[in-house]
Amino acid sequence: MARQLNKDTQVCMSLAARPSNFGTRFHNYLYDALDLNYLYKAFTTTDLPGAIRGVRALGIRGCAISMPFKEAVIPLVDELDASARAIHSVNTIVNTDGYLKAYNTDYIAIASLLAQYRVSPDSVFALRGSGGMAKAVACALKDAGFRHGYIAAKNETTGQALAELYGFQWRQDIAGIAADLLINATPIGMAGGPEADNLAWREQEVDAASTVFDVVALPPVTPLVRYARQQGKTVIAGAEVFAIQAVEQFALYTGIRPDDELFQRAAAFSRQ
Repeated sequence: MARQLNKDTQVCMSLAARPSNFGTRFHNYLYDALDLNYLYKAFTTTDLPGAIRGVRALGIRGCAISMPFKEAVIPLVDELDASARAIHSVNTIVNTDGYLKAYNTDYIAIASLLAQYRVSPDSVFALRGSGGMAKAVACALKDAGFRHGYIAAKNETTGQALAELYGFQWRQDIAGIAADLLINATPIGMAGGPEADNLAWREQEVDAASTVFDVVALPPVTPLVRYARQQGKTVIAGAEVFAIQAVEQFALYTGIRPDDELFQRAAAFSRQ
């Protein structure tokens, strides 16, 4: 029997420039499976302060934050958890009686996947991007013991700052970078964007790498993921990042952590 919505239904949501169905399918699948009186809906906005005021005023329990709002949302919340404060980037807001506390579960997902795929910290890496997601990736790399790598970012100010923060090198141009591990933390390859059909890394760099990690979750197979798989590379896809960080969000919103079997079913359902 389908759950019935009522006046006590708790609402959770997401804010992204280009919303997808991943979160909606993932969270609502778990609500159904666990018989929780919750509803999840994805949104976009051109008025971020107004949207966050709405989260507070309407008692929205949780709000996932995606590109490009991860840093811009910081002044709009009441408190930063250590996970968000350390990297100055937010992907999760929890509303408790009008008090908004922000977290970052991207870091947990990145660190988990680096360990799961046994990516050696002795690898030379190249990380493309210098925004909120790139900060989570760089921090996870540093904490995992990576010592040699590049932050490849067109924006000199943010690129240099991120590289200096974690002791890596900054490169403005991706051409000629030789790295064992390539990571894309930009919107290049994201469905609906102006660069949806583009490779985040050139074919030459992918050919020379061993592992390719694309944090873009929509589409599940980005141009970078497709090309890397065709070349026989070890590939970590954005859909995997999404699933791990989303289950951490789910636990923050509901106080319940699904077991691994249920998590895997929800993750598979979200990718359909």
